[in-house]
Amino acid sequence: MALDNYTWLILAILDAFFAALVTIFGKMGLKTVDSTVATSVRAVIMAITMLIIVVSLGKLPQVFNLTSGDMVFIILSGVSGALSWVFYFAALKLTDASKVAPIDRASLLFIIVMSYIFLGEKITLKTAVAGLLVFLGILVLTL
Repeated sequence: MALDNYTWLILAILDAFFAALVTIFGKMGLKTVDSTVATSVRAVIMAITMLIIVVSLGKLPQVFNLTSGDMVFIILSGVSGALSWVFYFAALKLTDASKVAPIDRASLLFIIVMSYIFLGEKITLKTAVAGLLVFLGILVLTL
């Protein structure tokens, strides 16, 4: 298979790597900082970084082509992300990263169910078994 067929996998692995760095650097940065303040600073840094990326890729004009429907879901995604960060950083401040991260990754289980309900995606036997194994793995790691 061509490399293009694996582009999504390469991007997903990079996502997982940088998500891990979020946890490690976040935990290191929370030693003397309120978790909500840290989350806010992180959000500003992310916004600036994303603006630089969009501008450098020449994609800024696309922002003005978004439909109202696009904007509703992007706004909802942004609010959900912000709330996720607030709760994640608050939990991270209170305990070990190795306890918080597995529960955070339980979002996979919510995604499986919600993608079925809202997106009409199929839940195959393989997906159900994998979801059960993820759930059991989360229990083992956190109990």
